[in-house]
Amino acid sequence: MDTTKGAAARGRTPLSIMVVVICALAFAGILFTEDLRALTGTPMLKLTVSCFKQGTAAAGSTVHVPAEKEEVADLEDDYKEEKAKFDPGRCRVTEGKWVFNSSGRPLYSDSSCPYLDKAVSCMKNGRPDGDHQKWEWQLDDCNLPRFDPAVALEKLRGKRLMFAGDSLQRGQWLSFVCMVEFLLPSHDKSMKRSRSLSIFTTKEYNASIAFYWAPFLVESNSDVPIIADANKRILRLDSISKHAKHWSGVDILVFNTYVWWMSGQKIKSLWGSFPGGEEGYEELDPAVAYRIGLRTWANWVDSTMHPNQTRVFFTTMSPTHMRSSDWYGKKGMGCHRETKPVMEKGHWGSGSDRRMMEVVASVVGRMRLPVAFLNITQLSEYRKDGHTSVYYKSQEREHSAEQKEVPRRHADCIHWCLPGVPDTWNRILFSYL
Repeated sequence: MDTTKGAAARGRTPLSIMVVVICALAFAGILFTEDLRALTGTPMLKLTVSCFKQGTAAAGSTVHVPAEKEEVADLEDDYKEEKAKFDPGRCRVTEGKWVFNSSGRPLYSDSSCPYLDKAVSCMKNGRPDGDHQKWEWQLDDCNLPRFDPAVALEKLRGKRLMFAGDSLQRGQWLSFVCMVEFLLPSHDKSMKRSRSLSIFTTKEYNASIAFYWAPFLVESNSDVPIIADANKRILRLDSISKHAKHWSGVDILVFNTYVWWMSGQKIKSLWGSFPGGEEGYEELDPAVAYRIGLRTWANWVDSTMHPNQTRVFFTTMSPTHMRSSDWYGKKGMGCHRETKPVMEKGHWGSGSDRRMMEVVASVVGRMRLPVAFLNITQLSEYRKDGHTSVYYKSQEREHSAEQKEVPRRHADCIHWCLPGVPDTWNRILFSYL
């Protein structure tokens, strides 16, 4: 017997053990960067899963699959495997696809919901197609629960839910209200609206669903009334108490702020109090000002909220679809006349700024109080067909027939039609409640 070969064999580390060790080290590294990568759209958990699948195979199954058939076998296993029940800590809402359901019907319409703003009532405003209401977001590995209005109301019993942010957050609030209000008799529900604070109330459930207008979260001279000229807006980056006094005592808070920071101009920023409110400001890069403003918000949340009393969510940035070149569309059309989502996996257009996402991840990642992300950016990136386009109508703005033929200047590719994409945002929120 060759004892030299035997000693060498005993000295080697079995391949299966090496695979497991390597995968464990890789998994630790992945966990360290997962939160940031989840926000910016880079899938990492797939690498983890495939790595441990390989480790399991190497650990010593006696069944040997020819190398040229291994990939096919893995795919067959994936198709046979049933999707898991939704688990917020494990399921990735960014990983999925939009599937058209021709028989699908939203829980409300822009005619049936009495509280829906006419600005986002696209069908009522003349949009000729309604297919944007029939696309459903399906996760790759999990089943995203459908929004159940009865269960949602029960979860809110005795509680206050508030959305705080800009007009996109107002759209999410309107979507939530419209998806539950039809279950309630007229004598049991009421709506009180103002420019800053609007509250929907149900007596039976002793609950409220409110929206508070604060487009920057921190205070600005453009909160109320709004200053249309972005160059004249001034932010008080260290001041939040004016808004925050309306958030105290709320059981569930859902914040957002993004699009108002993206005017393309530097942010005029104040610290402290200055005479007239227009002197002593400093012009900052949007990402720098955004970080300072979010830190002010985060410090208030950490110093005021208790995790056993308040749940806090942050809705990530809502993409815009102003450049049709992002999806090889007709130049100058933006989102106008788009009727289908982008089907390219992982599509990321110019309307979503990764730097701003990284700021959010960095600030929230350092907070004492746990804040859950409603990560709606990637799934909304695909929905170039879901915007109000030229069917946005308000007291200040209504498009003429001539204007509708010039989408380059008049199409609104920021706000979303309702029913529509924000209903899916609320499916995700519902699954976390």
